[in-house]
Amino acid sequence: MFTSFSSNRRQFLGQASCAAVSSIPVLNTLLNLTVAEKVSAVTAPANGEYRALVCIFLSGGNDSYNMLVPREAAAYAQYQATRSNLALAPASLIDIHPTGLPDFAVHSGMPEVAGLFEAENAAFIANVGTLIEPVQNRTQVSTLAKLLPLGLYSHSDQIEQWQTSLPHQRSGIGWAGRVADILQSLNNNQKVPMNISLDGSNLWQTGNDVAEYAITTSGAVALQNYRFDWQQNDAVNQALSQGVDSQLAQQYSNVLMQTFNSRKKAALDAYDAFTTATSAALPGNITFPSTYVGSRLQMIAKAVHGHAHAALGAKRQTFFINWGGWDHHSGVLGYQNSMLPQVSAAIGAFYNQLVAMGMQDNVTLFTASDFGRTLTSNGQGSDHAWGGNQLVVGGSVLGRKIYGQYPSLALNPQSGPEANPLDTGSGRLIPTTSCDQFFAELALWLGVSPSDLPVILPNIGNFYSPGSASPPLGFMA
Repeated sequence: MFTSFSSNRRQFLGQASCAAVSSIPVLNTLLNLTVAEKVSAVTAPANGEYRALVCIFLSGGNDSYNMLVPREAAAYAQYQATRSNLALAPASLIDIHPTGLPDFAVHSGMPEVAGLFEAENAAFIANVGTLIEPVQNRTQVSTLAKLLPLGLYSHSDQIEQWQTSLPHQRSGIGWAGRVADILQSLNNNQKVPMNISLDGSNLWQTGNDVAEYAITTSGAVALQNYRFDWQQNDAVNQALSQGVDSQLAQQYSNVLMQTFNSRKKAALDAYDAFTTATSAALPGNITFPSTYVGSRLQMIAKAVHGHAHAALGAKRQTFFINWGGWDHHSGVLGYQNSMLPQVSAAIGAFYNQLVAMGMQDNVTLFTASDFGRTLTSNGQGSDHAWGGNQLVVGGSVLGRKIYGQYPSLALNPQSGPEANPLDTGSGRLIPTTSCDQFFAELALWLGVSPSDLPVILPNIGNFYSPGSASPPLGFMA
């Protein structure tokens, strides 16, 4: 449904003859008319406190059992036997020491993540995935004794479900979009939406009232050749910009044209506000890697800087990065040796920048991906699976812990008694933690009321009682 929606929107915009207009704010929100009401009265943050979530989506399905590896002797031996030629050698791993558990390790290319973990500023969520209700064993899967997510092991379905947290139905509304529908009113200035994307349109940030505000690594994007400060520019830009300004001043009897004109004006106002707010240099002389994730996290750092979010009147924001290329059916070891270090180095620089700005407690970063991958090798890589491991980073994270249940990595035989109830075959592991629990923790930290959790995450009641005195997982302070 998401693909269809995007396609129809592009077709409409082409027919509206607006090819010269960027596909960001105005066009992203043109068709996103108000269809839902706010749920609960939103309480303003104490002392004007600012908070932001940053999602790094690793599209394609990260092989996360080579990102987080057991190091206790018996558990590692099981990992090595199951993963065969995909197993990482002990000498290549970086040991970490989670509180209350035996030692684990991270991939050799993730020293920054290991350092953040040991400093209690990062945690892992183990074996998390899409679930409608708890599933205990492969028999419940094979006999359909439990409700199962639509399109298990399918890229498109599982990406949609990770971004909507609606594994029981198709939806064009994401869970961060639903959060923004409730919390957007906390922001004093409504020119720039609460949800900001570094990778264009996405489902996660699409709400009923709110759509993403798409920017680039260079910042906001306006109409081609349009400058809000055109009076100080060359004659060509001045002529083009004067023409746009003249068009914006028109009143149209056609409702669609008037709505489009109004949205275009809002987009230009947002560009002006965002560009001005993020123009200041970042403190601390932190060097960001010149990589896909590094350049995007640097831009996000500019947006969450105290000067920037104050200028934008923002109390709550979300940011989205989508980095594809994680579908490693072959060459998984080589690709991960290249890609995981880029994630780790970028996150390390971003956290250091947050510290330099005094913002480390106000921003929480987390990873997501389509699904985990098979523990077994297909010869050179691994295939689509289900539960996987995710990372969460920030000063408000109760770190140096692994939350949820890190599963046994034993494989079931083709027939006979189950050696590992969670293995549905080839090391496709049933999640022991639901996405709902993971996301509920983040939503509550951002400011969603416990009573509104079922609106954000309709299946949360199958895993957690919103009225509970205990948190869903407990990884946020």
